[in-house]
Amino acid sequence: MALSHLDEKGRARMVDVGAKPDTERVAVAKGEVHMRAETLALIREGALKKGDVLTVAQLAGVMAAKRTAELIPLCHPLPLTHIAVELELKDNDLPRVEITATVRTLGKTGVEMEALTAVTVAALTVYDMAKAAEKTMRIMNVRLVEKRGGMSGSVVNE
Repeated sequence: MALSHLDEKGRARMVDVGAKPDTERVAVAKGEVHMRAETLALIREGALKKGDVLTVAQLAGVMAAKRTAELIPLCHPLPLTHIAVELELKDNDLPRVEITATVRTLGKTGVEMEALTAVTVAALTVYDMAKAAEKTMRIMNVRLVEKRGGMSGSVVNE
């Protein structure tokens, strides 16, 4: 199987997508930040010194999706038409913040990396803002759960 990011000499290259048609591309990624129940309660109550964790993490995720091509060397810069980052507090048997990012574009290549980057940076922001309360939090299960559009069609990994 030929690797698309390698040239004939085995060197890294950006894939030429110029001949591909523009189609709607959608990607959904998810991830979690696991923590103690006490830390989750502080986030819920807005009692952390750094401020509103969920709003700041949501904005960080949106900003990260827009800058993915600057962070991942062979990613194409894309005109994103939609970015949504949602954070949900779960305090059942496994206290955590669940993060979901949905990214859309109309273009020649997919937005999986943008969705994954949004989730990861949002999770890092939760960690950064809550680390004074708990340094044992774990960022876990960052994954692509859905992708639509393009030649490879739809993928659902839920």
